[in-house]
Amino acid sequence: MTYPLLMHAPGRSRARRLWLSLLGVALAVAAVCAVAVLRPWGAAPEPVPAVAAAEGETQVAASVPPAPLALDEGARVLVFGDSWVYGSAANVPTLGFAYLLADRLGVETVVDGVRGSGYLRPGIDGPAYGERIAALDPALAPDVVLVEGSINDRRAYPAGYREAVTAAWDALAAKFPDADVVILGPSPQVLPVESATREIDADLGEMAAARGWWYISPIADDWITTANYLDVIDTGPVGRDHPSTAGHAYLADRVAGALERLEEQPAIVADAPHDDTTVAP
Repeated sequence: MTYPLLMHAPGRSRARRLWLSLLGVALAVAAVCAVAVLRPWGAAPEPVPAVAAAEGETQVAASVPPAPLALDEGARVLVFGDSWVYGSAANVPTLGFAYLLADRLGVETVVDGVRGSGYLRPGIDGPAYGERIAALDPALAPDVVLVEGSINDRRAYPAGYREAVTAAWDALAAKFPDADVVILGPSPQVLPVESATREIDADLGEMAAARGWWYISPIADDWITTANYLDVIDTGPVGRDHPSTAGHAYLADRVAGALERLEEQPAIVADAPHDDTTVAP
């Protein structure tokens, strides 16, 4: 089954000590290997700080060098996500940020947003992310895939969450093997940011880094704060804590700016010196 997509253009004792030392090393190596087996998503060249972490915490995520983002004039960008991608609470959905990206970046956008959907949760107009990705037409052949969200998983999180994300992302990579993938984490619909939403953001940042995919965190980058919350979010009975028309325009500017900065990132060579303070993209 397919779902509608909308396109938008523009010694002894010594020997004994030595033996014990070697035994200790062997045990340490075995322990590391055991962790790697138990956490296959963490198998990657270098550990680095995660992009987004719970407040007051630092999560360590294994990462691989991301490919430089290529976003040429006229590129086809598939924007995939939930009601924020759909354009909910804008005067008309086509004033949603996903559509506005076409003019902001000079690209063609293919918009696939399903209200209420997430990696775990089916939406109003379609199923959960994994099933929706499986239904995408390979002929779309996007140059870039931007996957947004999703706050809709916060009530069911964390049971099965990583498994659902892994399955959805595996399917996406197989469907569009030549596309650059950028993950856009959830944006807070209420303040303070709900703890589950913050944890989802941290999980997605870590998992994207492990794949060498770019990750954009509206939470870590403070896109929505107490200073601008009411300018961005429509809290009324119609908006129901979604971005207003002005809010979608603001988000389009922020997303476009973030993507343009990723284009400017230098390519990372696998044997280049590693700076332990580098933050995974």
